[in-house]
Amino acid sequence: MGFFSHETAVIDEGCEIGDGTKIWHFSHVMPNCKIGEHCNIGQNVVVSPHVVLGRNVKVQNNVSIYEGVICEDDVFLGPSMVFTNVINPRSAIVRKSEFRKTHVGKGASIGANATIVCGHDIGEYAFIGAGAVVTKTVLPYALVVGNPARQVGWISEYGHRLAFNEQSIAVCPESGQQYELVNNAIKRIK
Repeated sequence: MGFFSHETAVIDEGCEIGDGTKIWHFSHVMPNCKIGEHCNIGQNVVVSPHVVLGRNVKVQNNVSIYEGVICEDDVFLGPSMVFTNVINPRSAIVRKSEFRKTHVGKGASIGANATIVCGHDIGEYAFIGAGAVVTKTVLPYALVVGNPARQVGWISEYGHRLAFNEQSIAVCPESGQQYELVNNAIKRIK
């Protein structure tokens, strides 16, 4: 089946791109990166060397994914959101040996214009609000907003804010999935 790339996209040799993936206008996929199946890479996106994108990752327009970033399956990267990979950049000082990793867990969403400071992981199904500046690790299923980002609640795998009852149980209004809050961590109830 292969992948689709717009005629203006630049695809360097040495990258892996999964079947069914689409790469749109003016995007650049650099060598030694790995993009899974059925991803969508929007307009004006840069995927740097050694970046790993899992299956079904959606990258909206104007996103640069720098070396050190790993996104698991089903991650959503909103328009113009930003990853960093050096904690103290200076133009005159080369710090390529100091790149810090950022791991984005399965199903997480990062809103438009959010900034993820390197070295801080985003847990599975976490939701980063538009414009948030993440300066520390985000727990799985956490809803974070603001600058600096702070946790304001919990969110379901379908993206709905969870309201917990006295027994620390919440139900996603769309999927009906139940969740339990135990010791500041979310557990799915089977």
